[in-house]
Amino acid sequence: MQHNQTLAPPAAARPVSRGLLITFRVLVTAQALGLVVAAMYAGQSLDGAKAMGETHVMAGMLVHLIALVQTIVGVLLWKPGRGPGWVSLASLGLFLVGMARHFTWDTKALHLPNGVILLALTTALLTWAYRRH
Repeated sequence: MQHNQTLAPPAAARPVSRGLLITFRVLVTAQALGLVVAAMYAGQSLDGAKAMGETHVMAGMLVHLIALVQTIVGVLLWKPGRGPGWVSLASLGLFLVGMARHFTWDTKALHLPNGVILLALTTALLTWAYRRH
């Protein structure tokens, strides 16, 4: 018996949902810009400028919020959107490491390396988001 069935392409061959991808690109770009702004104001606040330190905290809070929304969109990209699962995990990592930074603000030995992790995760996510899909 021969069957003439058409099979759906494997998950890796199917395109990622365009609307979700664009939403994710906007979020990860905002995440990167927020991190740059937070880092800029952090450096200036080390010189004792209190207003710069407050701006650093506000930028950090915005980065946390973006990471939370980005995690939700990452999960939607993964499951119904047919994207890779690591994107949602890396976005969750951004949120968790960002929260760890929030609670270690007075311990530079923890706070600064966490910032490097945030930049590395964001760079990986930016690279994935803007690759051709």
